[in-house]
Amino acid sequence: MKQLSVLIFLTLVLCGCGNRSASVPATEPEEDRDAKAMLQGFWVDDDTEEYAVHVEGDTVFYSDSTSMPAYFRIVNDSLVLASGAAYNIDKLTENLFWFRNQNGDLVKYRRSANPEEDSTWVHDTPHIMTYTHQVKTDSVVSYGGERYHWYIAINPTKYKVVKHSYNEDGVEVDNVYYDNIMNISIYKGAQKLYSSDFRKSQYNKYVPADFLEQAVLGNMEFSSIDAEGLHFNATLCIPDGASCYLVETLISYKGELKMKTIEY
Repeated sequence: MKQLSVLIFLTLVLCGCGNRSASVPATEPEEDRDAKAMLQGFWVDDDTEEYAVHVEGDTVFYSDSTSMPAYFRIVNDSLVLASGAAYNIDKLTENLFWFRNQNGDLVKYRRSANPEEDSTWVHDTPHIMTYTHQVKTDSVVSYGGERYHWYIAINPTKYKVVKHSYNEDGVEVDNVYYDNIMNISIYKGAQKLYSSDFRKSQYNKYVPADFLEQAVLGNMEFSSIDAEGLHFNATLCIPDGASCYLVETLISYKGELKMKTIEY
């Protein structure tokens, strides 16, 4: 009986040890701090002779004034950005930094030899761009013997939209734009039939979420008038790209709203 109790005890101990081993999380690869220290400073593109990046601490600042600074680590001979994008380092010395971009092309940087000029292009706070065509438009249209006066006001906001793209060196960067709010107002004589603001979040049923996240509500235009009401077209685009969604906004004579995607 005593031997049986000892056997049960040993079995429980072994099981407990096994469970503890299985629950220990895998450790992250150790960062190469010596390589990060060597990367500090200003770097010039070896081909164009122009400033490329400024590395300070754990942050990369790009020469493009519209690109957001990016947190980085150096792990397993790769430069790893906060987004998870990783670029294999071919050579890193006191004066040379060579790496492979997203296409596998070799990008060559060398340390700046003009320390007195280095600070002239530092962009700690990137320039945030607006994306709109016009501020206000209006017109009078007729249907069924009645006249309707419509107004569209485009109001730039401070709501930031982050667009993910690649710079000339094939490195992933984030550019920031300000989104817009559109206002549509419709009058029949002195009677207000409709007035409301439109934000891009209202189009989440008509535009895929991953597209909408990087898109800006760039424009609103009057399209037509018919028995259903007044038709307006909202344009949602990823800035500086060819991709856009055109969503029809129909406002009836009773002030009721309907939407549908008509082009993308």
